[in-house]
Amino acid sequence: VQLQASGGGLVQAGGSLRLSCAASGRTFSRDAMAWFRQAPGKERELVAAINWSGSTYLTDSVKGRFTISRDNAKNTVYLQMNSLKPEDTAVYYCAATSRADGSRWYSGVRNYDYWGQGTQVTVSS
Repeated sequence: VQLQASGGGLVQAGGSLRLSCAASGRTFSRDAMAWFRQAPGKERELVAAINWSGSTYLTDSVKGRFTISRDNAKNTVYLQMNSLKPEDTAVYYCAATSRADGSRWYSGVRNYDYWGQGTQVTVSS
């Protein structure tokens, strides 16, 4: 079972990136999926999440700029990031949890069973 994150890169402030997290090994359609990020010297924080039915969560700092979505047919979750700011610079990780039958997300990293390897997002000013 594996989560493969991709789509990171270097972008100027105001630019856009779309991160993808492709799952393999089993179907994740009944899992809640999430994107976390970790900046140097900081703890890993929850950025966005989506449960199995499509309800979503966005942390306040990215509301209006980021969108999380999923394509269960492709076993993939996406994070569309627009109007990027230098403070969005971090390694972004995708994660999956089947707790609560995939109906809810968690801010604590210990509640997630599977993690992607991380993809670097760097936003220059």
